[in-house]
Amino acid sequence: MSTILLVEDALELAQVIHRELDRAGYRVLHAADGLAALELHTRERPDLIILDWMLPKLDGLDVLRRIRQVDVTPVLMLTSRGEETDRVIGLEVGADDYLTKPFGMRELIARVRALLRRVEVIQQTLNADREQVQEPLVYGALRLEPAAHRVTIDGTTVELSPIEFNLLHLLLRNPGRAFGRAYLLDTVWGANHIGGDRTVDNTMLRLRKKLGPLGNAIETVWGVGYRLKEA
Repeated sequence: MSTILLVEDALELAQVIHRELDRAGYRVLHAADGLAALELHTRERPDLIILDWMLPKLDGLDVLRRIRQVDVTPVLMLTSRGEETDRVIGLEVGADDYLTKPFGMRELIARVRALLRRVEVIQQTLNADREQVQEPLVYGALRLEPAAHRVTIDGTTVELSPIEFNLLHLLLRNPGRAFGRAYLLDTVWGANHIGGDRTVDNTMLRLRKKLGPLGNAIETVWGVGYRLKEA
């Protein structure tokens, strides 16, 4: 049973949504303000968040920004603001989908199901990315040997921390693929890590320095994260 965190301060609407989600077979948690939403998210780690834009104590965009610093939980935003600019802002901050009030319950349930199906695919990708492939990987003069936990450049050993090693391992297995910072936190550091974008950025900076000129092959993808150039 998937767990959904519903963040909505309009109690009558929240009760209707809660009832329909419950009928559809979901476990539903409810928060009536932004701070309570963050507390529930940290404690319960829901599979999906339905997040109202206008909330007391902390508005929906601020809630979304804070969640995106530590997690990739899919978010469906609810708002009475129908302007394109507002929708774009929400999506750029990290919302996965958008519903403008008023909306029908059938549409809400359909979007929830679509997002959860996407989560399942993403989880399969995460599991694959977390697998420790044992075959050595070569990228130019760089060689990474997972079984020996060793990295060399032209035969000279490069000392990496476990996180740096796992990060490089992931990049080497996926040249040309762009990874978001939140995804890297979840994949390399693990879901229980508490940190933000700077954790990834600082680690990537150290890794680039240790790799010397080869570090330039790790590209910054502005607004997204990082990727390794295809050889």
